[in-house]
Amino acid sequence: QVQLVESGGGLVQAGGSLRLSCAASGRTVSNYAMGWFRQAPGKEREFVAAISWSGGSTSYPDSVKGRFTISRDNAKNTVYLQMNSLKPEDTAVYYCAADRRFRRVLITATRSEYTGWGQGTQVTVSS
Repeated sequence: QVQLVESGGGLVQAGGSLRLSCAASGRTVSNYAMGWFRQAPGKEREFVAAISWSGGSTSYPDSVKGRFTISRDNAKNTVYLQMNSLKPEDTAVYYCAADRRFRRVLITATRSEYTGWGQGTQVTVSS
């Protein structure tokens, strides 16, 4: 079973940047797509970004496209989320998770297809 630990959150002004990290342990995640999700108070957990097991494909919702970039370093068993041009509406707890399927061909944004949820890292964007 994979264990994931997110870090890098914090308080930032609107327009600023943060880089989140997700370190995996327990097993390698190099053969699994990885995803980032976020959950604001009173809202459902929503998809933010995903990267294929090879790193060759990424996926983002329109709300963060062009501002967020997901990447991975399989040698370090770590996934990153670079967040630029942050907005107050980006305020949430950010979680990473691993795809349940080995070497999935197409990236999925479906929350139930991911596992190994970490404790999350808080991102707060002030206006």
